[in-house]
Amino acid sequence: MYKLIAPRPTLAQDITAAETELLKIHAKYWSDLADRGIAVLFGPVLDPKGAWGLAVVETNDEAEANRLGVNDPAIKADVGFRFEVYPMPQAILRK
Repeated sequence: MYKLIAPRPTLAQDITAAETELLKIHAKYWSDLADRGIAVLFGPVLDPKGAWGLAVVETNDEAEANRLGVNDPAIKADVGFRFEVYPMPQAILRK
């Protein structure tokens, strides 16, 4: 699981035009990963403590998942976004 953490908890309420454009590029990056079968799902989580982004990815190892995060345009822009990766050794999917 990939968690994108915004530079501030109020981002969803006070997002700037530059941040909006950056997140469009970020969404395109993750859409491409989904099209390639790497990202299973992704999208915003409206946590009352501050919105954050979620992606579930299928990778060979945690290092590969971290590389996806390092290459995320939101991270590469170096404007305060950060990410965390959490391994999911197994998952139950609906039929």
